[in-house]
Amino acid sequence: MTTAALEPQAGRRCYTVVNPLHSAVYFAPEHDDELAALGLKRGSMAYFAGRAAPLGAVGAGAVTATFYNFSRDLVARCVPAAWEIASPEAVLAARQRAVDSVLTRLLGAEVVASPEVAEAAGLALRAAEACGREARALYSGNADLPVPEQPHLALWHAATLLREHRGDGHLMALAGAGLDGLEALVTHSATGKGSTPKFSQLSRGWTSEQWSAAQARLRKRGLLDAAGELTKDGVALRGDIEAVTDRLDRAPYEHLGPTGVERLTALAGGFAQAIMAGGGFPKQHFGKG
Repeated sequence: MTTAALEPQAGRRCYTVVNPLHSAVYFAPEHDDELAALGLKRGSMAYFAGRAAPLGAVGAGAVTATFYNFSRDLVARCVPAAWEIASPEAVLAARQRAVDSVLTRLLGAEVVASPEVAEAAGLALRAAEACGREARALYSGNADLPVPEQPHLALWHAATLLREHRGDGHLMALAGAGLDGLEALVTHSATGKGSTPKFSQLSRGWTSEQWSAAQARLRKRGLLDAAGELTKDGVALRGDIEAVTDRLDRAPYEHLGPTGVERLTALAGGFAQAIMAGGGFPKQHFGKG
């Protein structure tokens, strides 16, 4: 473990380019294809099952709590019904097959088999050694899974650990800021850095009335203006949330050290660019659109 000082934003920058390696899988047709082959419905059921499978055959309550910004009504239509169709073990196997197909398509077979992918996997796994389990359900569930032998699958596994570790910490920050799941979603959409309001509302299962009611609550707190944009206080709150998230997520990157973080950022940044260029994320679903 290194004792060298880590530049304040280095961990966030590294996470930002590592995360696409994990999250692109959920936007890829291969993911739904593999889970549909088990009998699961495409879309929300496939997503909830694929991401929650490391937790076991959990119910709607556990998924709603750990995913945070999805409507419980939507979640309850998908789980636990998904586990009556396919076991978590079968879903995990299908998920790994999807990861193999998606990364090979988006990065190319030559890159997948390259020393750089193996190096990135080793660095990301080393960073994940310092992740904490306390109050981090999604991270901890994935941390119980074995590390795949193939480097590109090991890289996805490590990216998942880092993504869910930061995500679990982010939920702590959101709860501490007094934002419920829908309010968190509305304010994040208002930053223009995430999904569009329309995609966020539909994909998370919220009605227009519920979305409007959340906006009204946020306006009452002085966080949104009449046009649905963040006020100065709203921008400050989102900044505070990210700062708390950074602090709660600092350990993996401190453990990896400045040199390792810089190298992982460079490697993952190249992979993330390839994923973006290959259409890994539908552009129409992101921004303020």
